[in-house]
Amino acid sequence: MINILCLGDSNTFGSNPLGGRHSRQTRWTGILQETLGRDYYVIEEGMGGRTTVWDDPYEPNRSGKMALPIILQSHKPIDLVILSLGTNDCKAHFHASAKMTAKGAELLCHIIKTYDYGDGMPIPEILLVSPIHIGADLSRNKFDSFDETSVQKSIQLATYYQATAKRLGCLFLDAAEVAVPSDEDQLHMDAMSHRALAMAIADKITVWQEEKYR
Repeated sequence: MINILCLGDSNTFGSNPLGGRHSRQTRWTGILQETLGRDYYVIEEGMGGRTTVWDDPYEPNRSGKMALPIILQSHKPIDLVILSLGTNDCKAHFHASAKMTAKGAELLCHIIKTYDYGDGMPIPEILLVSPIHIGADLSRNKFDSFDETSVQKSIQLATYYQATAKRLGCLFLDAAEVAVPSDEDQLHMDAMSHRALAMAIADKITVWQEEKYR
């Protein structure tokens, strides 16, 4: 069985823009599991507000850097980590550029690649996912930490993430090419975007497996 760890924020958790949480069958992680089938085990690790490296004074315990070693230890063996963080790094109070957010993602990739998994445990491959854009209609955004600069940074992330993935030898996907934030809150995906993202990730995994066993 191929174990896939999905490490992300509220759009991996499945926050519903209408309130609550999307069902397992609606979340991209659940659709990915259904699409890939029984030879794969998809592990959800989504948390609202999670950043790459930042400690948020308004939402504590959200740093991906701090949580990652515990998560890796809990879920090993892991064959693939799907890393989808960066939206919350765009919050105004972090004052982090898109380039610095990509550096945060790079640090997480380094932790994944160098973690001591133990004898007989694989070092996971990484699919680095640049997150969907933040919607420009801030009057609909219910989250005070995002402003106009947040929107622009989210648009810039893909360029830096793709360069990071190429440099590190990771797989890459720009989620904004297939999915969008809902009109309802300008931040979280609706059911249609969850499905589109799941299908795009499934395609990446299929190609990765085909190339691996050539």
